[in-house]
Amino acid sequence: MLIANKLFSTDDIHFMQQALTLAQQGALLGEVPVGAVLVLDNHIIGEGYNQPILSHDPTAHAEVVAIRQAAQHLQNYRLENATLYVTLEPCTMCVGALVHARINRVVFAAAEPKSGSLVSARRQLDIGYYNHVFSYQGGLLAQEASKLLSDFFRGRREAKKISPM
Repeated sequence: MLIANKLFSTDDIHFMQQALTLAQQGALLGEVPVGAVLVLDNHIIGEGYNQPILSHDPTAHAEVVAIRQAAQHLQNYRLENATLYVTLEPCTMCVGALVHARINRVVFAAAEPKSGSLVSARRQLDIGYYNHVFSYQGGLLAQEASKLLSDFFRGRREAKKISPM
């Protein structure tokens, strides 16, 4: 369920800034700059940035990395009452993982028109067949996240122009 017209709290802003820092770390390593922070009772229990290239794992999206870390931290595959802060709208795979982990809430920065699965390309939670749904809210620090992604891909395009292949 989309939370409409709700202002973001100072905690929301703080945790999204943490996710942006993680996204920047990923970018420095050549990964698409997406960062995620999982929070329970105002404490970070998991965090991650995209790392499918580095880890040779196509499922190593920031959200999945954060979920894995949080589950290990809690010694439980259910992450009830947790909130995920992520710099880009989750894809279909990540929405599925969030459902299975029983995440309570997702706050994302930038929408992902091509593969976003909450409000953009697909509205996975609106289908009605999941046994768990979570609330979600988008747009927090969206300009910062979008700029990070744009700068990253601009740099990749420029590198391709310079590099003879």
